[in-house]
Amino acid sequence: MQQNLGILHPGEMGMSIAASAQNSGHTVYWVSEGRSPQTAERATRLGLIDAHSLANLCEVCSGIFSVCPPDAAETVAQQVLSQGFTGLYVDMNAISSQRVTRIGETMVPHGAKFVDGAIIGGPAWKPNATWLYLAGPEAQSVADWFAAGPLETSVIGDSIGRASALKMCYAAYSKGTTALLCAVLAASEALDVRQALEQQWSRDESGFAQEALQRVTRATAKAWRFAGEMDEIAATFRAAGLPDGFHAAAAEIYHRMADFKDAPTLPALEQALAALLQDTGETENGHQ
Repeated sequence: MQQNLGILHPGEMGMSIAASAQNSGHTVYWVSEGRSPQTAERATRLGLIDAHSLANLCEVCSGIFSVCPPDAAETVAQQVLSQGFTGLYVDMNAISSQRVTRIGETMVPHGAKFVDGAIIGGPAWKPNATWLYLAGPEAQSVADWFAAGPLETSVIGDSIGRASALKMCYAAYSKGTTALLCAVLAASEALDVRQALEQQWSRDESGFAQEALQRVTRATAKAWRFAGEMDEIAATFRAAGLPDGFHAAAAEIYHRMADFKDAPTLPALEQALAALLQDTGETENGHQ
């Protein structure tokens, strides 16, 4: 059955998810109020309908999904709740299971339905590449929004927090190891042994040195977003009774590269390493 769905806020990832909803026969709305010209251009290109304001979006849509930076997830949910929304709200953000549970516990008593969602993979423009994991009593209803793909879906239980916990564990390794490579290469640069390190890596495994360099430069484009994700992973590890220091440090690594956001091209490796080696002092999240 066709539904009116709303997306908050349509970046590159959110646009691809909106496209899967459209492919599945649904009409997708977005909110232009307060958004950038770049976002407007993406929404127009995809044919999303502009609700203009959050109030209008909440009035016309039976379902809303949130795809935003981790540190904005609770604020966005509260903004939706303040509009009296009583439809189905899906948080698809890279946040800890504790945070997503708290959001759900805030929304459900006010009449909204809530599903915990977690995206693994890049923007979903081709089949079998990007998975949306869903948890909660209404999870299958959300999976049906994207039945025609190319976004893949998997319902992993009724308990809010399971999908986000999976995302945190997955990203702890995938993005955590990239942060470690960033730190290793920056240290080798500072200690004047980077060339020797790359040579040894090449002896150990053909192609690894080049792969490592590419992972560092590619990470610069999303470092501003990955920083918050590492903070969420650190919180997840603390709640599980595990040390959180590695991912707290990874957050600082990504904070140091955050200024590369929206750069027209990826920086040279030397630029990325210079940013990492610059002592930025205490960040806004309190990392040293």
